[in-house]
Amino acid sequence: MNLDPSDTAVVVIDPQNDVLSSTGKNWDVLAASVTENNTVGHLVEIFTAAKAAGFAVVISPHYFYPTDHGWLFNGPLESDELRSDTFARRGPLTLDGFTGSGADWLEEFKPFIEDGSTIVASPHKVWGPQTNDLVLQLRKRRINKVVLCGMLANICVESHLRDLLEQGFEVAVVRDATAGPRHPTRGDGYQAALVNYAFLAHAVLSTDDVVGAMTIPTKGPA
Repeated sequence: MNLDPSDTAVVVIDPQNDVLSSTGKNWDVLAASVTENNTVGHLVEIFTAAKAAGFAVVISPHYFYPTDHGWLFNGPLESDELRSDTFARRGPLTLDGFTGSGADWLEEFKPFIEDGSTIVASPHKVWGPQTNDLVLQLRKRRINKVVLCGMLANICVESHLRDLLEQGFEVAVVRDATAGPRHPTRGDGYQAALVNYAFLAHAVLSTDDVVGAMTIPTKGPA
């Protein structure tokens, strides 16, 4: 893939405390994968390179509101999230209690996300972007290529990958700017995701690959 700021965006899924911070509600099952991949450090590198080179950056967040507890059926991970108040906000029209909560951005990411130019899509409510305005935000900017990263590798990132492919986007996944849960009975979500990325994505890249492709060479003396 040729990464060009005129038609390529970086899409970061769920860069939030509950899945990336040691204080997050899901840290026990994510700590090993996040740490081994240096996921936070790699996301900072991608944010930095994308901003410097003028790439659009879009956040697809995950929020649950009190009314979502009225859902009458859920999959196993949805049930876990609702039970533990993962990504919980007090309501769709208030930011009361948001700062520093599990739903808030990781502190390291705030300078990039809150710079006034990053696009924050409406929340996806299960795993994929079918329930938010991510695709609209990309189409309105004539974006047709996406660099995908964030959390969780085998759930929201893979679900975004699959839907964006169906929508006609060219998609690269950054394999070390994501991470997945390790569960005693469900298995290693990160390794499962890597298999599917290899079958589905147009490219599976490292952070070094992405940063190198985005970096504008410094022009030397004439």
